[in-house]
Amino acid sequence: MKFTKMQGLGNDYIYLNCMERAPEDPSALSVLLSRPHFGVGADGLVLILPSDKADFRMRMFNADGSEGKMCGNASRCIGKYVYERGLTAKTDLTLETLSGIRTLRLDVRDGKVEQVSVGMGAARIKAVGAVLTAGGQDWRCTDVSVGNPHCVIFCRGVEGMDIETPGRLIEVHPNFPDRTNVEFAEVLDRSHIRMRVWERGSGETLACGTGACATAAAAAANGLCGEDVTVLLRGGPLRIQLGEEIAMTGPAAFVFDGEFREEDLYAENQ
Repeated sequence: MKFTKMQGLGNDYIYLNCMERAPEDPSALSVLLSRPHFGVGADGLVLILPSDKADFRMRMFNADGSEGKMCGNASRCIGKYVYERGLTAKTDLTLETLSGIRTLRLDVRDGKVEQVSVGMGAARIKAVGAVLTAGGQDWRCTDVSVGNPHCVIFCRGVEGMDIETPGRLIEVHPNFPDRTNVEFAEVLDRSHIRMRVWERGSGETLACGTGACATAAAAAANGLCGEDVTVLLRGGPLRIQLGEEIAMTGPAAFVFDGEFREEDLYAENQ
């Protein structure tokens, strides 16, 4: 089966064109392909599928095989993939996800998709400033849903923090029966936020589109920012525009194409 590796600000996934055929067990396949050294190495697996509700449908699986409802970086990559690989000539697309229909607007220059803006829907603030204890430390959290769950923690010195220890504990905290993504964010000014993310099912990644949206929404709920915010992730910046629907704008890039044989991949792990 042919695959394409793509990345959005360093958040890398393996993409399969499943318009005609999809793998039987994408969860197990994601675990095998995502492994560094023994697989392709990635944050997970994304399937591009036909839809009877939108132009295309996305299913995304984390590196541990769990299925996610939405991924902003993957959505942008799908926009670039379907346009540049000739699956559509549209520059305004709809994408079906487990969190609902999302809109993609492609910035095309000389036949190449330079930027993609994704309509991420509305953020739902579930709790502001709630205190959560993990690892013997109290963390003041703002819980946000952007189609998937996020726990946003505002703190100082984010770049030098150890986020793995608290990230692992907060991801599986009893407050979050379905686990959660965890964002550690530092407000630099009212239009710039530095953020690192511990993604549910994948660990720390270089970028998270829904996490950037959740962080901007959480900052606004705490009175820390305006409606137009640049979130600075380790992989690069994302522009987040808040409103009734959040708009997230950023790049997407091809890394390489390849091919694997499913029978060989599964055989070596038996």
